[in-house]
Amino acid sequence: MATDAQLKRNALITITMASFLTPFMGSAVNLAIPSIGAQFNASAVYLTWVVTGFILASAAFLLPFGRLADIVGRKKVFIVGMIAFTLFSLLSGLATSIQMLLVLRILQGIGGALAFSTSMAILTSIFPPQERGKVLGINTATVYTGLSLGPVLGGFINHNLGWQYIFFFCVIIGLVVIFMSLTKLKGEWAGAKGEKYDLTGAVLYTVGLIAFMYGVSSIGLVVAQWWLQWWIILIVGLILLVLFIRHELKTPLPVLNLKLFSKNPAFTFSNLAAFINYSATFAVTFLMSLYLQYILKFNSQLAGLILLAQPILMALLSPYAGKLSDRVQPRIVASWGMTLSAIGLAFFILLTKQTPIWLVLLNLAVLGIGFALFSSPNSNAVMGAVEKKFYGVASSTLGTMRLTGQAISMAIATALVTYFVGNIELQQANTDLLLKSFKIAFAIFAATCVVGVFASLARGSMVTEKQPEPKPDRLSGRS
Repeated sequence: MATDAQLKRNALITITMASFLTPFMGSAVNLAIPSIGAQFNASAVYLTWVVTGFILASAAFLLPFGRLADIVGRKKVFIVGMIAFTLFSLLSGLATSIQMLLVLRILQGIGGALAFSTSMAILTSIFPPQERGKVLGINTATVYTGLSLGPVLGGFINHNLGWQYIFFFCVIIGLVVIFMSLTKLKGEWAGAKGEKYDLTGAVLYTVGLIAFMYGVSSIGLVVAQWWLQWWIILIVGLILLVLFIRHELKTPLPVLNLKLFSKNPAFTFSNLAAFINYSATFAVTFLMSLYLQYILKFNSQLAGLILLAQPILMALLSPYAGKLSDRVQPRIVASWGMTLSAIGLAFFILLTKQTPIWLVLLNLAVLGIGFALFSSPNSNAVMGAVEKKFYGVASSTLGTMRLTGQAISMAIATALVTYFVGNIELQQANTDLLLKSFKIAFAIFAATCVVGVFASLARGSMVTEKQPEPKPDRLSGRS
């Protein structure tokens, strides 16, 4: 029978390995975009959707799956998600057309939503409050390790083996996580076991968010003759999301308890800060990858090594930032992180074809420090602001803010690149116009981060929990 210490260790190893996958996949695929485009003769729009389609699917299903996990069991949902994510990773590597790859990336995103809607909730269920910041910091460090290895390992794999092997690499890790989950992660955690699932709310939310984000992500295509379709889909999405809110307010057991926002400013503003941060920062790797490969003409392997400067500092500093937020108010640490991010993004407005690489590296390091100081303290604030029975919803809400922010970030980047260079293969793009689109994007992102500083400060001070939560039952593991 597993002891509490063994359960904590096994859970931390299993969840952090899973948490490595999504950021690794995202950052590694960014480096493979030119190769994918060359193999399939894909346009800039198709290539950005290789990134955005995965994010959109993950964001749309994360919250409904998080609520489902609270009811039926977080480990069950996690394992099913890992199996789906691993399967569609394998099939993505075997794709024979850009259209097939897009469909498989969307299915991969749905599998990822199943797994990653529960990961933080499982850790929060097992570890007591006084250890939470440190553990979430370690988990965040693993996320940034994925970001760190993504450009380097992804660039190396793409350059020497081909982009398909990036997906095959994730299959290997996915199989290890599935094995660990089935054999080492003992027990189950279902904070809302037996409650009725709000299927109507889940459908309204999922379809509404997909339609809304699909419309937003397609704004860059308004020059096309069928542009009106995007606005129709966008409006339909907004209407469905309004209907979702009205439905949730009348439902006794909603998918998303809106009182978590209306009566909990720490939860509300921490999630808002996360949304703003990811909206402003996610496309940085994508844009800088294009800058290094298309403007400066570096190969994917060298571009990956340069981009390493940002996430390696994230990985090194996140555990310390998380631990610091156990002693210092998370809003203070996170707000300093957001401020550094704004400074780093503002510098990239000045990028030219002659910008020294050492200066690019230095600024990427500043961004890495900023991201580390923001992310794990902000996650600690979100999870510490709710009761145990809402851990799944809180975890998936934070994940939704992250993924929706990432989709918005990519939508802005896509719209600007498409507007300036057109819907053509990037190899044919005018480099001056491409660089201009990058500068405008970074200006928008820097201004967004400045707003995020105020949202981060507005959350107020957190009330620190002094006593540990009850330990899970050793026979069931139920919290």
